Amino acid sequence: MYEVLVADSISNEGLAPLLEASNVNLTRKKVTEVEDLLHTYDALLVRSATTVTEDLLDKMKNLKIVARAGVGVDNIDIEASTKRGVVVINAPNGNTISTAEHTFAMMASLVRHIPQGNISVKSREWNRSAFVGTELNRKHLGIVGFGRIGSELAKRAKAFNMTVHVYDPFLTTSRAEKLGVDLLSLDDLLAVADIITVHTPLTKDTKGLLNRETLAKTKKGVYLLNCARGGIIDEEALAHYLEIGHVQGAAIDVFEVEPPTDNPLLNFDQVITTPHLGASTKEAQLNVAEDVAYDVLRFLEGNPVSSSINLPTLSKDVFEKIQPFTSLTKQLGAVLSQCMKEPVQDISVTYAGTVADLETTYITRSLLSGFLTHRIDRSVNEVNASMIAKERGITFGEKISDNTQGYANIIEVVVKGESRTFSITGTYIKDYGPRVINIDSFDIDFYPEGHLLYIRHIDQPGVIGNVGKALGDLDINIATMQVGRKQKGGEAIMMLTFDRLIEDATIESLKQASEIVTIQRIEL
Repeated sequence: MYEVLVADSISNEGLAPLLEASNVNLTRKKVTEVEDLLHTYDALLVRSATTVTEDLLDKMKNLKIVARAGVGVDNIDIEASTKRGVVVINAPNGNTISTAEHTFAMMASLVRHIPQGNISVKSREWNRSAFVGTELNRKHLGIVGFGRIGSELAKRAKAFNMTVHVYDPFLTTSRAEKLGVDLLSLDDLLAVADIITVHTPLTKDTKGLLNRETLAKTKKGVYLLNCARGGIIDEEALAHYLEIGHVQGAAIDVFEVEPPTDNPLLNFDQVITTPHLGASTKEAQLNVAEDVAYDVLRFLEGNPVSSSINLPTLSKDVFEKIQPFTSLTKQLGAVLSQCMKEPVQDISVTYAGTVADLETTYITRSLLSGFLTHRIDRSVNEVNASMIAKERGITFGEKISDNTQGYANIIEVVVKGESRTFSITGTYIKDYGPRVINIDSFDIDFYPEGHLLYIRHIDQPGVIGNVGKALGDLDINIATMQVGRKQKGGEAIMMLTFDRLIEDATIESLKQASEIVTIQRIEL
């Protein structure tokens, strides 16, 4: 019999797979109510009320799996779970349909003035001419971010005879063609779309993505929707364009500050809003519970799970041996992802030296995890990274080489995009940690961590000094600087590290120098 503890409120319907299993004994109590029995449970199911800490994990000596009946896992200590061989799972797809449907409902309501008409009729008015709407038929829909929800929305839009345009810097042309959508640059999408909806994660790159500058590029009379994350659309900028009539209407489910009591968008009749309801359906709540219940049962019976957050169970010995290299490859992947600002088709990893004798499958998955984390709107880890890469049309593979370049171990990664190739080579040195020793065929030596600027420039006297002076004039201190070149007078590189994030304005200022070829900010 498997002992399963359900510590938070989950419906019987959602728990049906476990309740109906003859080999499962299910207990529904809070953690504090079963202190003396914690060491007996094989599985723990939670929502958001229970926090799975390192201390709790220490008490649950027999625990094999923690399941979060929801999307986020902020209340679970992933690192502590992984170290103890405890698999952590969630339900990342449970709210996909719910959010896609809510977005489409908001879009239809927006262009047909349904909320406003409802208020008018209930106020005992009958003013039909005030609510003349717009058809979705033959309109151009712009979807910014084409992950799970964006792709589901596209299916519904095409059923309404809409033309679907997509902006996603990491979507390949071949995959867009396969899905039947028109892949455009952001500027081109803004210019052509009648309706624009955002479905990206909120990151430093997407915060304020639609702002005063970018919204000015949209059609006059455009409609905007945000059912993704508050902050992707600059709310003050949106209010400005609503005020002058450039934006005809907006549908907002998420806000930068919730609840939005003082938000300027609430003052416009042409803005319709909901209180963050994208995932709030009975089906979504049931789906996430059923998903994790099925996965817990599968795992306990020795079968693979579909949505693991961390590594599968590893022996302590294996985990300790590969850990330095998984940390290295995750950083290598993050650097590659931020330097290769275009869709990627293939990732090739070559191992040489002592690392080639280890379980490299997990090390490669760590690389993919670091690479994909900066590109998609879902949690990526060593378990699901390969599956996500395949979903995105990215091929990947491993090679073993005898060429260690004089190091004890070498990991070289080559990424191929639609128009160019980029490479990086790293090594792990005991007592010194991970090092990057070559980047895009330039020999260099730096520690991959923190705030970095990767600068390609012409190799001539004074360039390094000019960069240092320009940063000094802005009161920005360089923590470290590493340089490399292929030949005298040709192209060279600098890798600078800083104690804080370098702002966009500073980067733009540095780009003005004629000797500078490119500058890329890297955050690790």
